[in-house]
Amino acid sequence: MLHSIQPERYAPFGEAMTRAVQACVHCGFCLSVCPTYAELREEADSPRGRIVLMKLVLEGALAWEAAQPHIDRCLGCLACEPACPSGVPYRELISPFRALAAGKFHRSGADHLRRWLAAKTIPHPARFRLAVRSAGAGRALRPLVPRALESMLDLAPRCVPPAQTWPAVTPARGERRARVALLTGCAQQVLDPDINTATLEVLARNGVEVLIPGRQCCCGGLAWHTGDWPAARDFARRNLAAFPDDVDAIITNAAGCGSTLHEYPLILRGTADEARAEAFARRVVDVSVFLTRLGLREKPAGTGRPQRIAYHDACHLAQAQDIRSEPRDLLRAIPGVKLLELPDTHLCCGSAGSYNLDQPAIAAALGEKKARAVLASGAEVLASGNIGCLTQLRAHLARLGAELPIRHTIQVLRDAYQPEPR
Repeated sequence: MLHSIQPERYAPFGEAMTRAVQACVHCGFCLSVCPTYAELREEADSPRGRIVLMKLVLEGALAWEAAQPHIDRCLGCLACEPACPSGVPYRELISPFRALAAGKFHRSGADHLRRWLAAKTIPHPARFRLAVRSAGAGRALRPLVPRALESMLDLAPRCVPPAQTWPAVTPARGERRARVALLTGCAQQVLDPDINTATLEVLARNGVEVLIPGRQCCCGGLAWHTGDWPAARDFARRNLAAFPDDVDAIITNAAGCGSTLHEYPLILRGTADEARAEAFARRVVDVSVFLTRLGLREKPAGTGRPQRIAYHDACHLAQAQDIRSEPRDLLRAIPGVKLLELPDTHLCCGSAGSYNLDQPAIAAALGEKKARAVLASGAEVLASGNIGCLTQLRAHLARLGAELPIRHTIQVLRDAYQPEPR
C-alpha cells in the first residue's frame, strides 16, 4: 500500500505538487507531444511516466536516484501542458522536484564538473565570452579534454560576435507612447548581442522609451531548471530589486528568460518576496506581444523582394507563455514576406537551456530533425524568438551544409525598416 504524499514535508512546493499529481488521470494524451517519448519510446520518459515516478518518490516508495535519470531527460518544454485535457500544471512539478532532489542522490564527478562550469559561466556574460573563446584551444587539445566536457566543445560557436553595449536610456522617437525596461539576458549578450540592439531600435522607432537597469542579472532559468533553487532565488531577488516599478512593462526578447520571469512567484513561493514576485511577473511581456498590442506606428518597408520565412515556435514562447500568433503577425506585417509553417511545431529543437550539454544525444537527434524540416520547407530565412533555439538550429543547419540566415523575429523586423537588410 503506497503512502500518500505529505505536502508539509515538501514545503513550499508540497501543496502545488500534490494537486498536480492528483490532477493527472494517466490518459496518455501527453505521449504524442513529448519529444523524449518520441525519441526513446519509454513510458518512464513521458510526462505521464515521470509524474508516476515523482509521485512514488514523494510517497517514499521509490528512491530518488531511481527516478532521476528519467527526470534529467525531461526537456521541460511543457508541450504536455496544452495537450493535457485535465490541465495538469506540469511546470509546478518538474522544476520543484529537481530543486527538492538536489543533494538527495549521488551524481558522478563528470556531471558535477559540467554543471558547475555551466553555472559559473553561462549566467555571467564576461565569463561566458571568455569560455566560448577558450573553446578553440580546447578543440586543439581535445584528447586531453575530459569526456564530460566534449558536448560543451561541440556546441561552442567557432566565432563570437563583437561585444555590444547599450545606453541606460534609449529615448522614443517622436511622441512617446510607452516606457519599458528591457532584460538584456546573459548568453544572448555573448552569442547574438544584435538581438538587443534590434529590440531597442524597433521599440524606439515605434515610440517606446527603453530603460536598461544596470543592476539586472541572469533571469535564473539555468539554475531553476537544473535544480539549483538557492541560486535561482538569488537571481530572482536581484532582478526584483533592479527593475523599476514605474514602467509600463518589463520586456523580454528571449523565450526562456520570459518564461522564467513568469515563474518568479513559484521560485520565491513561501518567502517574503512572493507577493512582489507576483506583481513583477504580471508586468513581464515578450517584445512580440508588446509590439502587437501597441501596434506598429511605423510600418516596415520590407526588403524590396519576396522573402520566404519559416517561423520556429520556441517552446517557452508557445507552450510556456501561449505566444504563437504575435510573432507571426509581426512577420506578416513586412511587405513581401511569405510565412512558412514547419511540421510538428510542438516538438522541441533540443536546446532547452543546458539540455544539449547534459543530454547531447537526444538534443542532437531533435536538432537534426528540426533542421531538416526547415530545409524541406524551402525557407530563405529562419526566424524564432529564443537565443537557445537560434543557436541550436544554426549549429545543426551548418552540420547539414546549409547556409541559411537564422534571425530573431525582432531582427527580421528591424531589417525590414532598413534600406538594406543587415
